[in-house]
Amino acid sequence: MKYCFFSFLMLLGITNLTAQSNSPFGVWKSIDDKTGEAKSHVEVYQKNGKMYGKIVKILTDKPNAKCDECKGDKKGQPVNGMVIIEGMQEVEGTWKNGTILDPQNGNVYGCVVWVEADKPNELKVRGKHWTGIYRTQTWFRVK
Repeated sequence: MKYCFFSFLMLLGITNLTAQSNSPFGVWKSIDDKTGEAKSHVEVYQKNGKMYGKIVKILTDKPNAKCDECKGDKKGQPVNGMVIIEGMQEVEGTWKNGTILDPQNGNVYGCVVWVEADKPNELKVRGKHWTGIYRTQTWFRVK
């Protein structure tokens, strides 16, 4: 009986580690899909059951960039510290129904975020335009 209990605890621990390693939460390095260069570190976190992402470090030669093209209360604000992913809801392991802001052009897109089971250190981030056109970036976990 105690061997069954020990085996159960081991299985529970392995399952928990797998779930944590496939979590979208943490800090991710964003990559410009046109140039292939690292742009920023984005902290992805959960608040009130929804996913958000905030730029915590700019990796380009413009660390003091402002979002001049943004609209509303983000216009002219520093990009570093800006929340760019908002209101994502989890649906069967994928986060969707929220938005992502591109601070370079001020555009806001629908967003889908997921981690593939066999690539726990890669975050797929897809921005979708209302026309149905989308672009997917791969971000990499910062260790």
